[in-house]
Amino acid sequence: MTDTSLAIRSFSDLANPAKFIALAGKLIPWMAGATALLFAVGLWLSFTTEGDYQQGETVRIMYIHVPAAWLSMMCYTIMAASAIGTLVWRHPLADVSARVAAPLGAAFTFVALVTGSLWGKPMWGTWWVWDARLTSVFILFIMYLGLIAFNRAMDDPSRAARVSAVMILIGFVNIPIIKFSVDWFNTLHQPASVVRMGGPAVDSEFLRPLLVMAIAFTMLFFTLHVMAMRTEIWRRRVAAMRRIAARSAASGQEG
Repeated sequence: MTDTSLAIRSFSDLANPAKFIALAGKLIPWMAGATALLFAVGLWLSFTTEGDYQQGETVRIMYIHVPAAWLSMMCYTIMAASAIGTLVWRHPLADVSARVAAPLGAAFTFVALVTGSLWGKPMWGTWWVWDARLTSVFILFIMYLGLIAFNRAMDDPSRAARVSAVMILIGFVNIPIIKFSVDWFNTLHQPASVVRMGGPAVDSEFLRPLLVMAIAFTMLFFTLHVMAMRTEIWRRRVAAMRRIAARSAASGQEG
């Protein structure tokens, strides 16, 4: 058996909810420990670096705002990939992944909006402006809330999975708009300064804690995501058992 075949088989094995739960139980403690360690290092670096000569101490908001903003887009991208898995490959855990990622994405987007507002007041002189970047991120937040509400309102899990997947893929058009809005439109928000052609424009003194905090936030997302997926699988099992018990009770009464 080739390495490719083994990799495909290992990926297919994860489609088994029982195997995923077992793997998650082993990974979560290590992921949580790594997350805590990264946050400890990242926060220490964030508070030991000197303030910016222009922004002063408010520059430290960057270490929360920027990773949260990155995660708000990454989370939706993962949801879009999960939506493709639902519609194309019918992967049993794809809908689970997308469903539990929505609240996490909403939380990170909310943090990005709040910290951006706190950072914008001393820099721009206002808490909020309806420019392209801020407006598109706010729309992303509304999209997350809409998906959460839709998933909770639907009674048919299989139909909800398909419709939600289509909605996610349609909404994905907003992600490149968020990313390139500072290049396409005249906005108050600064252009990309870390991931850009020509290398980062951020000084290394600020870049180091920013990257550590970005990795910490990413690990936090994946830890919470795996935990939420495991919980959702158990919730669906309990719901399925209740439906079976209800049908059995109904058939017993008819007999």
